[in-house]
Amino acid sequence: MKKNDSYLTVSDAIKVFDFGGTLIDFRPFGNGHINDTFLVRFRVNGIEKKYILQRLNGKVFKNPEQVMSNIVSVTSFLRNVILKNGGDPDRETLNVVKTKDKKAYYKDGYGNYWRVFLFISDAVSLDLPEDENDFYQSAVAFGSFQKDLEDFPAKTLFETIPDFHNTPVRYENFLKSLEKNASGRADTALAEIEFVKSRKAFTNVLEDAFKKGELPKRVTHNDTKINNVMLDKDTREPVCVLDLDTVMAGYSVNDFGDSIRFGASTAAEDEKDLNKVHFDIGLFETYTRGFLKGCGGRLTESEIMLLPEGAKMMTLECGMRFLTDYIDGDIYFKTDYDDHNLVRCRTQFKLVEEMEQQWDEMKKIVAKYK
Repeated sequence: MKKNDSYLTVSDAIKVFDFGGTLIDFRPFGNGHINDTFLVRFRVNGIEKKYILQRLNGKVFKNPEQVMSNIVSVTSFLRNVILKNGGDPDRETLNVVKTKDKKAYYKDGYGNYWRVFLFISDAVSLDLPEDENDFYQSAVAFGSFQKDLEDFPAKTLFETIPDFHNTPVRYENFLKSLEKNASGRADTALAEIEFVKSRKAFTNVLEDAFKKGELPKRVTHNDTKINNVMLDKDTREPVCVLDLDTVMAGYSVNDFGDSIRFGASTAAEDEKDLNKVHFDIGLFETYTRGFLKGCGGRLTESEIMLLPEGAKMMTLECGMRFLTDYIDGDIYFKTDYDDHNLVRCRTQFKLVEEMEQQWDEMKKIVAKYK
């Protein structure tokens, strides 16, 4: 599709959805790297209303119908919970605006899928926390997401990305890539390869806990970075969890762990100077406190005690995925230079090492707040 065609298609998509008013204007919105996003303004009964219109990236989401089915199911459930609790369902969860023929999405003539959500007003989304309280409040938000969806039948959700956080499967894929060595670069990452291999037994910990009945499957978000939480612009308290494209059945400890991997690091994911990369145990405690407060006692004791395993697992898995892509020749993650994925994997492995060094303290922290 040519660039000039995109706005024509936006206009066509707008006409399909049931906004129920008069169009004021629309414009590109946000800085997302996956979907194309637009802010659309309508005048409805004399009042200006804002909406978010998105074109889904078909290269990333192979089954957009399933993605939208999951989103509709989860947000409809959340809406009822919020109403029961006396909250504002138009603000505290995503609200899908249907097409005029009552569908949750529109497929255009180019094969692109479009969807619309109500715009959440008087709230901010942060790429990085501006202070420790922002990180804490994001933890409360994702913990509350677990609590509010406790009774949702997770097994009814589509697995839109098979084995997304199945670390043993990721490990087997790593070995296959290593054997093939498509890039011919495996010899330049011998230390990193050995790092992963020496932790093979650990990759099975969460799956083994699930098989033993110690780790239930729940509704999980699977992309728990702070920029997927809307915070009230004045109080900085959580308003709504965003970006439910990867919502699936999974482990609560993985949602927790992915936040720790990203948020409790002292450096960027692709920091070349490993002396700047550290695991911040203080931020780990801050997030643990907020997450368990948000969960409101809904997690089992065995889940809580596996939170450190979730943090280490998500960090190791992410580093392993970066390393696998480096060996494959950089075919999955976007890179800016030849060894970008190798640099990324090294930061993750540095965090894993420091988690291992502070393991007893991590366990004491989760026990303190359970």
